Amino acid sequence: MAGGVGSRFWPFSRNERPKQFLDFFGTGRSLLQLTFDRMRHLMPAENILIVSNIIYKDLILEQLPEIKADQVLLEPNRRNTAPCIAYAVNRIKAMTDKANIIVAPSDHLILKETDFLNTLREGLDFVEKNNNLLTLGIKPIRPETGYGYIQIEDGADNLRKVVTFTEKPNAELAQVFFETGEFLWNSGIFLWNLQTIDRAFNTLLPDVATRFNAGAAFFNTPKEQEFIDQMYTSCPNISIDYGIMEKAKDVYVLRSDFGWTDLGTWGSLYEISPKDDNLNVTLKCNSVLYESEENIIALPSEKLAVIHDLKGYIIAEADNVLLICKRENEQNIRQYVNDINVQFEGKYS
Repeated sequence: MAGGVGSRFWPFSRNERPKQFLDFFGTGRSLLQLTFDRMRHLMPAENILIVSNIIYKDLILEQLPEIKADQVLLEPNRRNTAPCIAYAVNRIKAMTDKANIIVAPSDHLILKETDFLNTLREGLDFVEKNNNLLTLGIKPIRPETGYGYIQIEDGADNLRKVVTFTEKPNAELAQVFFETGEFLWNSGIFLWNLQTIDRAFNTLLPDVATRFNAGAAFFNTPKEQEFIDQMYTSCPNISIDYGIMEKAKDVYVLRSDFGWTDLGTWGSLYEISPKDDNLNVTLKCNSVLYESEENIIALPSEKLAVIHDLKGYIIAEADNVLLICKRENEQNIRQYVNDINVQFEGKYS
């Protein structure tokens, strides 16, 4: 899944080049490319589909020359993760009647790649043999309010049945989840076999399934894009979590530890980045800091930041925008972007 705009990472992540297309760490590979590289260990390139907004087609093909144009499924507008996944499922269904599927966001950071691949192999083995929906859960390391949570059944096995899903909690509830040990972070990485997810859409999200079923004859043909362009606007805007995972019975979670970070916020980037003696993070640029601590500074590579007496701030510059705000207020960045879009008619988005 590579269609998000990543507004919480503004001003680095912009409409014309969202965060999945950015190289955050100077490795020479964007988050999308790193995701693709990992999946190549599990399957050939021709088995990988990229679902994204139509405006990113050329950028995807530029960054992933190993794939063909018809492997990029183009959404005419954003309709959240359920329609995105339904699109891929229907394309796969037109190509084969049996498949085991991994659904992965393109903007996650995985630090322990070998462990990650072993976890996916275990998950693929489970969904091949069982008609259950499976998600990967991460043991929380802090009471994070930016992630969804999964409550799991008691037991000693890594593979457990899901009790409940909870969307991003407030700070007090996140603290409770963290302390009980009964909850995992929802990684947003899912596994299932083709028949199971197809049945789930038809049973639990008929509004979405009916629209895609109407185009069954068009998928994997030259008429596919025309059908998608006409149908997609009327498709419900709903996440796979709300639409299916929270409603389905017998959903399982695989308790995982592979150095996962959803690079969705400046705070998540701060947590995994090297820090100086005063817990400051400086990315790509140079900095000279006086009486300052717990800041994250991200400027263009030729820039120097000289900072005195700041604690716990985000200082980020990209193109024509400079952002300075408290790290603890980073959840407000989406609102900043919305307000700026209204005031400046999208000039800085």
